Amino acid sequence: MKRVIVYSLLILLSLLFVAPLFWAVTTALKSPSELYLFPPQWIPSTWEFRNFADAWTIQPFTLFLKNTLIVTALSTVGQLVSCTLVAYGFARFEFRGRNLLFLIVLATMMIPWEVTMIPQYMEFNYLGWINTLKPLIVPSWFGSAYFIFLLRQFILTLPRELDEAATIDGASKFGILLRIIVPLMGPSLILVGVFQVMSCWNDYLGPLIFLNDQSKYTLTLGLSQFKGMFGVDMQSIMAITCLISIPPLAVFFFAQRYIVGGIASTGIKG
Repeated sequence: MKRVIVYSLLILLSLLFVAPLFWAVTTALKSPSELYLFPPQWIPSTWEFRNFADAWTIQPFTLFLKNTLIVTALSTVGQLVSCTLVAYGFARFEFRGRNLLFLIVLATMMIPWEVTMIPQYMEFNYLGWINTLKPLIVPSWFGSAYFIFLLRQFILTLPRELDEAATIDGASKFGILLRIIVPLMGPSLILVGVFQVMSCWNDYLGPLIFLNDQSKYTLTLGLSQFKGMFGVDMQSIMAITCLISIPPLAVFFFAQRYIVGGIASTGIKG
């Protein structure tokens, strides 16, 4: 009986989460006359699959997709490279002030992005990067405090005997990182990569601030073009929302076991 109650609650809660997605899909397939019926019509009488193709071609979403892929790919690579190097330094190198410097890095997580938004804009404007993809890519190559913390915690779980054995064999510090540490960091690197992909793919405020030309827009910014002064193209919004939700859902589906393993393997060793 207890199991029946638990599963019933889980099914009920799952329906609450699935309902908005189901509503978005059905709305994207409705005809204009069915959008604002009261009471709402959950299942469309006719399935308008052409709404997806029409919505994709109303705006240059192929170009928006290209820009999003460029930003996501380069930002993810930048986070993986920079955070791995910094985390390796904090975990394996002994130097004066290491713990204090690490605390300062962690303290930056308490600074809201809204606080640094204006100084960043002024800096990128001075560099001439406004209305380019550089403000969305370059900061990722300087690391993230949260990702540095995750990777450092994982490296601390690796025995130092591996480093010592490699040093005896003549490996350099960089060689140890590249040939020993990085191959063992697979789950944690996948975790960081998935988080960064999700963050870049769904980012709206960054492109809104730094991009002016439509040719530089990302998918999320292009989606906002369906909201005009005199109305909202609800069909197109729902159609594009469903389409651009497929890649992150696919990434999460195939990487979920690595996400759980990456979080579990970071540990709490300090």
